[in-house]
Amino acid sequence: MYNAEPTIPVVISFSASDPSGGSGIQADIESLGSMGCHCAPVITSITAQDTTDIYQFFPCPSRLVHDQARAVLEDIQVAGFKIGILGSIENIRAVHQILSTYRDIPVVLDPSLHLGAKAKSFDPGILEAMIALILPFVTVCTPNANEARLLACEADSLDACAQEIMAHGADYVLITGQSVLPNKITNSFYGNYRRLEVFHWDRLENHYQGSGCTLSAALIGLLAQGLAPSSAVHQAQEYTAECLRQAYRLGMGQHLPNRLYWSREASFEYDVKKERKN
Repeated sequence: MYNAEPTIPVVISFSASDPSGGSGIQADIESLGSMGCHCAPVITSITAQDTTDIYQFFPCPSRLVHDQARAVLEDIQVAGFKIGILGSIENIRAVHQILSTYRDIPVVLDPSLHLGAKAKSFDPGILEAMIALILPFVTVCTPNANEARLLACEADSLDACAQEIMAHGADYVLITGQSVLPNKITNSFYGNYRRLEVFHWDRLENHYQGSGCTLSAALIGLLAQGLAPSSAVHQAQEYTAECLRQAYRLGMGQHLPNRLYWSREASFEYDVKKERKN
């Protein structure tokens, strides 16, 4: 029996494990924690990667993916699903079974269709399966411009891509990473088969690992807290922008979003006050 008074929204995240901590499940845990949620991580794939590239990629057995999620769902009341890399057609089918059983829980899909230059090439059958089996359950889909074109290969514009993605079942679409204005990154938000809002963010000079994971995880965390999609999209972008502004570089590759910047700022303020008191 579920706890009658859950103290914190729980979000199941289906994604890959990243040993560098920059993306995937590790990014989702930090982002969801920052939104005041508890992340229940379901590992779909294991990677060998660093801040420069993905070198090896191993999907988990689909039975294990299904059983991980079922174990959580039969024990804990879940308020959201976040879907990242699923890794195989079999895993997509396993997640489809979960989503079809829990239709009332909001879903955010980060398509994550790029596996790095050195990893095994992407199976086009995964894309077809995602469109057919996952998109019909999605509350908000958050593809970047390239991923939107893959999800809607017959569309002749990004607006048309969003229309096609919604036609496949997604309630809302947030297409990110468009180059429309100089020195700006443009994100477009769609719903009810029309463009609802356009956001322009300062283009930063670095490259970032896990920015899409950060945005989509923050978004489902806010939906799990009960925010309306439009409000959640606003706040998730603001949070992600600040994570990128305060990003750090640990290795020889991309910068990592500082998803816990708020806790470090609070810790610094506490140390200063403590030092003054002494």
